[in-house]
Amino acid sequence: MVKHVILWNLKDEYSEEEKTQIKAGIKEGLEGLKGQIPGLIDIKVNTNPLPSSNCDVMLDSSFEDEASLKGYAVHPAHVAVANGKVRPHTKSRVCMDYEA
Repeated sequence: MVKHVILWNLKDEYSEEEKTQIKAGIKEGLEGLKGQIPGLIDIKVNTNPLPSSNCDVMLDSSFEDEASLKGYAVHPAHVAVANGKVRPHTKSRVCMDYEA
């Protein structure tokens, strides 16, 4: 199994209300990919970090193998969510992929 974890920070220009709406859209969009992409085992988005955190949104996803992760990256459903709900609103992204 391969884990794919991403941490994002939203752009500073958004109000707290806007950030709440954006985070909800990211969560709905990414978690909605479950069952649509071959090899995607599980996908969860956390949008409620503790005050000690230094990021706004976390993606925690699991794939059957590295090939499945590569397929996810270019899958049209994932690309649509990434381009429509994530990339326009984030200022930074950190990713770690590893075998579990």
